[in-house]
Amino acid sequence: MKFSVNRAEFADALGVATGVAASRTTKQSLRGVLLDAQSDYLLVAATDLEVGLRLHITQVQVDATGRCLVAADKIAQIVRESNDEILQIELKDQTVHLKGHDSHFQIFALDAEDFPPVPRLEGDPDFELEIDTLRRMTEWTVFAAAKENTRYAINGILWDRKGEQLTLVATDGRRLSKSMHAVSAGEDRWAIVPAKGMQLFMRVMPDADEKVAIKITSNQVLLQSPRATVSSVLLEGHFPKYEEVIPDDLDKSAMMDTHEMLSAVRRAALLTNEESKGVRLAFSKGSLQLTSRAPEQGEAVISLPIRYDGGSFEIGFNPAFLTDVLKVIGEDEVEFAFKESNRPGVFRQGDDFLYVVMPVSLS
Repeated sequence: MKFSVNRAEFADALGVATGVAASRTTKQSLRGVLLDAQSDYLLVAATDLEVGLRLHITQVQVDATGRCLVAADKIAQIVRESNDEILQIELKDQTVHLKGHDSHFQIFALDAEDFPPVPRLEGDPDFELEIDTLRRMTEWTVFAAAKENTRYAINGILWDRKGEQLTLVATDGRRLSKSMHAVSAGEDRWAIVPAKGMQLFMRVMPDADEKVAIKITSNQVLLQSPRATVSSVLLEGHFPKYEEVIPDDLDKSAMMDTHEMLSAVRRAALLTNEESKGVRLAFSKGSLQLTSRAPEQGEAVISLPIRYDGGSFEIGFNPAFLTDVLKVIGEDEVEFAFKESNRPGVFRQGDDFLYVVMPVSLS
């Protein structure tokens, strides 16, 4: 194996692969990244047996095909710190040689035969989506998934494909985020995808006018673009019946500038603490006032204009749950609907996205 590769593209690929490779394992092969030099591209692959990555690098000149397995963290560090535009890499006698204009590194290779196969999408996909569409749906949901919970299923994102609609849902029990988009007609599918797999997808899929092919099997999901393939095992368990969580009797609604609201919540959150971690939202005709108070520190009052014609109303929320959604809305204006101070509020963005958030007591 011998090739010359663009250092910047190689460094980006290794940075992602290092995040996939298992760091806490006794299996040396899972700590490695597989480099597979083909005639016209370089394949970079990594897996921790739950999430897998296959990434193609095209800015490469291959002089001799072949493959090797090398410690992911070490080769990534060397490539990242290099100042060269092009690096030369060669495998000789189970030693990987990395050469720049003023450097020569030698890394002992691992046994490539011990590296487990990283799944690729075989056969026809279940459906396709524009990469930008799936990226937006992922951004709208992944942040709301539980980080640590004994109910393992809600640590992932539900994929619910019914007929010609794909719905992604995430919840941690205190909020719920739901995004929807039309897909081609096909067999219904239902799967819970770990957040790690979704976050990996966002890192490797390019900002380009391309589509991603999607295939869901009984135990894994595969996402494939012209550049990369991401695979992830599915989570087991019962996901909450999300439709029952979404209120359908909200009778008050306000339209607000997304960026102004995000700034106001962030500023109000500066004077909250563990004892008083809520921000009060006081609605009145044409205006919203946010207030917060931290014992022995002070209080904040922030006002902003909104489109609201209802009566006076107050409700409190954890500010982190508001900033999380306002950061990913992606539009200049957002709708907020509500009914009572002890019931959930709902942010909506057209027909494609909604976010249900539970209030907090400010008494």
